[in-house]
Amino acid sequence: MGVPALFRWLSKKYPKIPYNYRLSQPSLTWPPPLSLPGTKQPVDTSGPNPNGEEFDNLYLDMNGIVHPCTHPEGKPAPKTEEAMMHEVFLYTDRVVSMVRPRKLLVMAIDGVAPRAKMNQQRSRRFRSAEEARVKEEERIKAIEEWEAMGKEVSDEFRNEKGWDSNAITPGTPFMDLLAKSLRYWVAKKLNEDPGWAGLEVIISDASVPGEGEHKIMDYIRRQRSHPSHDPNTKHVIYGLDADLIMLSLATHEPHFRVLREDVFAQDKKGRGCHTCGQMGHHSSQCTDQPDFSGAPPVAQPSAPKPFIFLDVSILREYLSIEL
Repeated sequence: MGVPALFRWLSKKYPKIPYNYRLSQPSLTWPPPLSLPGTKQPVDTSGPNPNGEEFDNLYLDMNGIVHPCTHPEGKPAPKTEEAMMHEVFLYTDRVVSMVRPRKLLVMAIDGVAPRAKMNQQRSRRFRSAEEARVKEEERIKAIEEWEAMGKEVSDEFRNEKGWDSNAITPGTPFMDLLAKSLRYWVAKKLNEDPGWAGLEVIISDASVPGEGEHKIMDYIRRQRSHPSHDPNTKHVIYGLDADLIMLSLATHEPHFRVLREDVFAQDKKGRGCHTCGQMGHHSSQCTDQPDFSGAPPVAQPSAPKPFIFLDVSILREYLSIEL
């Protein structure tokens, strides 16, 4: 469960804790054999980190990856669950390529939540199902209106079924498919990607009780009590919930960073037209006519969102001075 606007408020109150992350661009030199001219090849993550700092452990709250991949903003949602798995792989590989952990990678999927959180989840899922029902009724009504106007409606649009986001719940076939797909993809990366060589990967799927971020923090606390624990281990955790900041402070680790999408990127970027999606004019000035053919709108592919780091050690120093 997140804390609304906490990350934005902390970043504005303590401007030294967030900093942008420099990402390497796809290269044309790796792998050298069988590379076609003009095609982008993956970044060789076995090289040094472009930010000049190496990290040991990376922890992924996978629900913060699954949700944006199954129903993204600014582009059409994947049609099939297989396409959703492919989007999850691409997103996860991008995060791992940015951080480049050298020792450990932990992927934690939300399992069965505690009773208190379960009540909130139930009300949220009922609301989501009701909104999906209303949306489907509006779509059927729009099809009937288009046919009454003499417009042609394609069979694909008429028979289109929306994907239920309530499938992202422990115990569903989708979560079982996600766990199996992640295991297959991780085995493939360990065998083929040189950046994953020597990396220990732990997958905690939905069959393990507890929320993903709490399972990660429990693992970190257990490692601190181990005799071979290195106190100078550098940790990075990725997730969209702002309560990760609170949990990171509670670990008392001296080198801890929170990685997430830049919430200020939308503030710097102007809002475009609601009709065509282009920049530079408002919807009242748009010359494009709405499409009543029944075909779904074609969205322009959006650029990947930039990422930002939050340094927990600097935040801890700010709080020690103020408190």
